[in-house]
Amino acid sequence: MNRKFGKVAVLLGGTSAERDVSLMSGNAVLAALRAAGVDAHGFDPAEQDLHVLKEQAYERAFIALHGRGGEDGTVQGMLELLAIPYTGSGVMASALAMDKWRTKMVWAACGLPTPRYAILTADTDWEAVATDLGLPIFVKPVHEGSSMGATKVVQAGQLKAAWELAARFDDLVIAEEFISGAELTIPFLDDRALPVIRIEAPDGKYDYQNKYFNDDTRYLCPSGLPAAQEQALQALVMKSAQVLGCRGWGRADLMLTDDGRPYLLEMNTSPGMTGHSLVPMAAKVAGMDFTELCLAILEGARLG
Repeated sequence: MNRKFGKVAVLLGGTSAERDVSLMSGNAVLAALRAAGVDAHGFDPAEQDLHVLKEQAYERAFIALHGRGGEDGTVQGMLELLAIPYTGSGVMASALAMDKWRTKMVWAACGLPTPRYAILTADTDWEAVATDLGLPIFVKPVHEGSSMGATKVVQAGQLKAAWELAARFDDLVIAEEFISGAELTIPFLDDRALPVIRIEAPDGKYDYQNKYFNDDTRYLCPSGLPAAQEQALQALVMKSAQVLGCRGWGRADLMLTDDGRPYLLEMNTSPGMTGHSLVPMAAKVAGMDFTELCLAILEGARLG
């Protein structure tokens, strides 16, 4: 038995739209920690109140929850109150990174590149948004991940329907200019960025289905980019995490135009850990297997 970490709760499932993915992530983490001799147990906040963690003498929490109610600072805040160290970013950074709109405002204020955007409401002038941002446009809920409720709009007449779909998931909906180029994701662990992953999805559509259930999506890691360019992108991602206050581990998604300009899309503070997930893929290229990755993330569990 690995007694270094004490009794560990792997938080999984939850109540967000990403519950199914979280269950896959959490069970994979749970199996890896147990294989390493850690006294780890699955804990679903949808089935038990978090205060039970204290009653059951848990000493650390590995957060494998995705989306609202797990990745947005609420669980982090509860764990702070319970004084149970947890993996990943703290309350403020988790809440901020979950909010795509405010994340973009922080990045823009710090001079970091991110696509132009507009907030959509029922009163929006759809033609004006299309003119301002150009077409195509991505429409997505501000507080969801895994491409939930997201639509690529190619005609101004589709904007309202795209807003209506996104609004089913969130009161806040954002429209973002489409950046043509290579889709990249770059995880980080503690204070270092992991190798860049280039994503090639069928028809360029990296949606929920292609993220988690389609084996036709190609992941190139190593990315094939020149070393100097990869290092510059990794430095950009570490800066993007730093200004949001992120810690422990995470993953930034970005686009790279054909002429080499990067655009930050969003930050994930509790990324997927499924069979299709990207952080384990990059860690493996960096020489770290899945169990080692889970132990490294758990090692970073903290309060404050």
